Amino acid sequence: MMDNAVNEIQDINLSYLLLAQRLLKDDYPTALFRLKLDEPLAKVLVSLTAKQLTKLARSNQFLFRLNLDDAGQLEQLMNNKRAGDLGHIHTALLMTSMAS
Repeated sequence: MMDNAVNEIQDINLSYLLLAQRLLKDDYPTALFRLKLDEPLAKVLVSLTAKQLTKLARSNQFLFRLNLDDAGQLEQLMNNKRAGDLGHIHTALLMTSMAS
């Protein structure tokens, strides 16, 4: 059971690292903001090879953390009553206002 959890963590880590790298390559300034990364870390992530990303992903710990600091922030996002196409904009604004 524990091996399965570790495998899933590693899969998530690799998916996250690949996505982060792709976002940074596609639109660097926006990716810095969305991923809440500083430039030195972003530059290292962009420079990693597939082999290095895979090695890094093999950790038994998550390589990222939620951008929410407390339950109130999560409740704000979950109780977002905005309808239609404006919902994602409202969520983005809430997440931005939560950034430290």
